[in-house]
Amino acid sequence: MNNYEYLLSDISILKGVGKSLATKFKRKNINTIFDLILSTPSKYIDRSIETKIKDLHIGKIQTVTIMVEKYNFPRVRNLPNKVICSDNTGKLDCIFFNSYEGYIKKILPLNKLVTISGKIGFFKGRYQVTNPTHVNTDKNKIKKIHSNYSLTEGISHNVFSKTIVEALSKLPTINEWLSTEILKKFDNISWNEAITNIHNPKKEYDEKKCINRLIFDEILSTFLINSNIKKKFKRKKKLPKKIKFSLTNSVEKQIGFKLTIDQNNAINEINNDISSNQRMFRLLQGDVGTGKTIVALISAQNVILNDYQVAFMAPTEILAKQHFKLYKKVFKDSAKANLLTGKTEHKERKDILNNLENNNIKIIFGTHALFQKKIKFKKLGLIIVDEQHKFGVNQRKRLSEKGDANSDVLVMSATPIPRTMMMTLYGDMDITLIKSKPKNRKEINTYTKDVNKINDVINFIKKEIKNDNQVFWVCPLIEESKKIDHQSSVVRYKYLNKIFKNEVGLIHGSIDKSDREEILNKFLHNKVKILVSTTVIEVGIDFPNATCIVIEDSNKFGLSQLHQLRGRVGRGEKQSSCILLFKSSLSENARKRLKILKSSNDGFLIAEEDLKLRGYGDLLGFQQSGQKTFRLADPIINEDLFQLAEKEIKFIEKENINLSKYNSLLKLYDRANIINELI
Repeated sequence: MNNYEYLLSDISILKGVGKSLATKFKRKNINTIFDLILSTPSKYIDRSIETKIKDLHIGKIQTVTIMVEKYNFPRVRNLPNKVICSDNTGKLDCIFFNSYEGYIKKILPLNKLVTISGKIGFFKGRYQVTNPTHVNTDKNKIKKIHSNYSLTEGISHNVFSKTIVEALSKLPTINEWLSTEILKKFDNISWNEAITNIHNPKKEYDEKKCINRLIFDEILSTFLINSNIKKKFKRKKKLPKKIKFSLTNSVEKQIGFKLTIDQNNAINEINNDISSNQRMFRLLQGDVGTGKTIVALISAQNVILNDYQVAFMAPTEILAKQHFKLYKKVFKDSAKANLLTGKTEHKERKDILNNLENNNIKIIFGTHALFQKKIKFKKLGLIIVDEQHKFGVNQRKRLSEKGDANSDVLVMSATPIPRTMMMTLYGDMDITLIKSKPKNRKEINTYTKDVNKINDVINFIKKEIKNDNQVFWVCPLIEESKKIDHQSSVVRYKYLNKIFKNEVGLIHGSIDKSDREEILNKFLHNKVKILVSTTVIEVGIDFPNATCIVIEDSNKFGLSQLHQLRGRVGRGEKQSSCILLFKSSLSENARKRLKILKSSNDGFLIAEEDLKLRGYGDLLGFQQSGQKTFRLADPIINEDLFQLAEKEIKFIEKENINLSKYNSLLKLYDRANIINELI
């Protein structure tokens, strides 16, 4: 069995781990020996210092060596067993609830010196330790730094610790993968030393340096995979496409306003990729309302003018239709465009598929169904994916393999990502940022309102509707919940429908997809004035007539999610508003979050603050990205290690260092399950 095989073996091969215990470990996502040894202690307890009884402190965990003097095993039910002990400075009682006499006599034999460690209590003028778990006649087994673990149901601390000890006893020596320069930053601590010493810390080792070494390995493994996907993609050569630079000017005349500097820079970066002999694999990232779609459409048109086809994928049918209509509006007399959705009738669908295969359709809009195997393109030159923040590295890799060697890929996202996470989530792609918004876009006014003053909100909405405007009303839950005090969308719909008869619609995740599309269409065509919804309306659909969004229980949402929801309004020329409803009993942290949102419309700044307040696991899009979250690393706490890993990756790319050097690292950390294709 080689080094990898042992570490990546099922935990059940360890001595003492039967089927039942293995199942309990797996509930905690500990499937392999490597998973187990990366389950770092939640805290350390120093039991190495021995204290005399007279110097004990109540409430502290302390270690003391005592003489066992007398047993007191009462025959009265429910009374605890007591063992009276002493040293030359005083007396101490060991108290046991629900313990057998035989067990007590075994661990605390009469007239023997025993070392115990536990939390010190005081009762009736005497120190005591209740149910001591650390008891041994060999003081060296107690007097050391002990590791405490976050346990799962059915696994005791002793069982967990013994399993760790068993795993470490057969730990193979792993060849070093870090460079000499990087190793120096961690005091030349090897991977084996780091693993061993986080579970068995010694004073001469700096535990923080050991854990930082392991955190760095985890970050580096992720960055390496992203870097090599990009490298592999770039190796595929394609035919350069010619760029029509006057295209932007003609589009500006058509839409009636100038593009921003950021939009023009984005078009230039995409044009450079399209006109090169390397395939483009680029993320176009911009805050809500920054005009990513028009940039993508100009890029698409340049590809079409080279006699190539474009596939434009959106997450929903309604958004696909919206992009289709915008394309036809901007490029009226240009190449043939079509729309393929789940509602496309069989005959029309058959014609579309034939025309795609014969290069008669130059640009096709649709949902993810565009990439079914039966849909074949004659000459696919560009794939555009909109709003796919749920696409992880695996999905993007598969996407990049669609089409032939001349096919470029552009992925769009309206989810601002803090810089510390950019390399983690999108390190496999080139990145273009659009931050500034078009000048014709007005800032959205954001207000906070106590839910007890909901009548003020209703009066405001009445004025909006009177002015022929429309309103979103967002709730966290679908149905009422006794456990969670959130307003449900169903209850709020009924409430609003009594006030605004036949002018209220309702959508949520449990409504059939086709029905949801129908309700959204009614709202889009102003047949419904108020749309009550859960967060399913987050996706970037334009409703130019919607000027107000009310978000209920706003303090329960993350900042990034609130910002995304707020971006559903302010799409037209009218002044728009966002009303954040909250209950009066707001925590200090919740008040801070709402204050940040009121004071800023900058999605990138908001995402940074959200990351600081909530942690990376909750950041919108990360848990849904399809990529594993880190076991040890945290982009806020370990920002310096992320920056160090980014610097190291750039050095590795520049020097073109062979990935085989990192074979062990990649196999162990198993990032993205695509290792075998890269090494």
